[in-house]
Amino acid sequence: MAETKREIERKYDAGPGRTLPDLRGVAHVADVADQGTADLDAVYYDTADQRLAAAAITLRRRTGGLDEGWHLKLPVADGVRDEIHAPLSDTVPRALAGLVRSRVRDADLVPVVRLRSARGVRHLLDASGALLAEVCVDDVRARRLNGGRGETSWTEIEVELGESGDPALLDKVEKKLRKAGVHRSASPSKLARALAETAADGDPLAAPAAPDTGGDTAGHHVLAYLREQRTALVEWDPAVRRDVPDAVHQMRVATRRMRSAFKTYGKILDRRITDPLGEELKWLAAELGVDRDREVLTDRLTAALADVPRTLRLGPVRARLRIWSVAGRAGSRRRTLAVLDGRRYLALLDAVDALLADPPLLKAAAAPAAEALPQAIRKDFDRLAARVDHALALDPGAERDLALHEARKAAKRARYAGEAARPAIGRPAKRFARRVKAVQTVLGDHQDSVVAREALRNLAVQAHAAGESAFTWGLLYGREEAAAAARERELPQVWAKAARPKLRAALDA
Repeated sequence: MAETKREIERKYDAGPGRTLPDLRGVAHVADVADQGTADLDAVYYDTADQRLAAAAITLRRRTGGLDEGWHLKLPVADGVRDEIHAPLSDTVPRALAGLVRSRVRDADLVPVVRLRSARGVRHLLDASGALLAEVCVDDVRARRLNGGRGETSWTEIEVELGESGDPALLDKVEKKLRKAGVHRSASPSKLARALAETAADGDPLAAPAAPDTGGDTAGHHVLAYLREQRTALVEWDPAVRRDVPDAVHQMRVATRRMRSAFKTYGKILDRRITDPLGEELKWLAAELGVDRDREVLTDRLTAALADVPRTLRLGPVRARLRIWSVAGRAGSRRRTLAVLDGRRYLALLDAVDALLADPPLLKAAAAPAAEALPQAIRKDFDRLAARVDHALALDPGAERDLALHEARKAAKRARYAGEAARPAIGRPAKRFARRVKAVQTVLGDHQDSVVAREALRNLAVQAHAAGESAFTWGLLYGREEAAAAARERELPQVWAKAARPKLRAALDA
């Protein structure tokens, strides 16, 4: 079973003759305990074209030390990585291979670099003996295993924050190191340094250069936005597999934004090419939605039940909701992972990359972004206006609920269009997106209530069949009806604030 820990560390070059200064007295460091020296032997794996290294991801098999085994490190922020550890084995563990599949696809993971290090370890302890940080002095020898120029060596210092450490401690330790002539490493990892120092002419590049479409053209801005969504899609994949909170939602948003951009900017990118890809993105969003929608619905019903006075909770309502949630969550989770491991998903990622490498730009792509993008956004807004007007003209009921849901989807598309145009248009696009988001929020709350009522009805039926009281589920159903009615009353006012002339004027400003 893979285990995860958050690694917060900094690396420093320790040139010839440099020694580690005495760190006692730095911040709350009361003692520096020598932990001896360990011999570490690590083989790093990557694709032949170094896709993991290009994404600042490292995958290694290491022997020696207290944590020998397989380690996968995923970047979180500067100096912060999530390290996933798996037991020692001869081949890449399946759990770790899955976490890099969105990067690797069908390419083989092969040994690329071997690092052997003599590691001197010291623990920085506070007055109570708690570990504040671990300081390692590594004498490193690196050998390239797949081409390159042989071997290289260096000495570096790592300072990793301990469980009892304050991130501010790293700044104070760094200040002490600088005074001793030790400075931050230019390489983010040992692997990055080894690859750079053993690189040969013609080393493969993991990603081709993006096509140059001109910095001020509509095509340039649309493609830049699509590349952002492609990056988000790939980067959220391992988080979804690890069941990180909100990961499914963020990955699903990336698919929706990309698909919306294909539709909104159909005069810039040829829809004969993008429509089939958009359908695949729609499929992926729907599959991810099984897990995400269950997560959101569970949170909503749990919060609603917690708000019911104890005297009105009749029967084992908490237990029934928990059983319903766990059963549904387990099934949706398995389905999500099966999708991410499937051939169709990998083919979709490849198709996205192919489109961005050779985009089907139309004549309008060469037009100035400040002219072409507002025109596309106005069309999306007119579409939203028509759907809102239609929904408001209907009587309350199932038909109106469906019309409001369609208006919600139109609001989301218009909002995404404004967000995509913000780098080119600036404040008008930001103002547009903000006003449309307010409409989307009201419509989204209404739709959440529609979905919740269906779930509550099913829970009531299950409770009744089991001989339990269905009173509490009926009470919650009534509250959801009232909440939906309140959103319907609120919509005309919110829509009036997002009046069409004002929004169009904002885009023309």
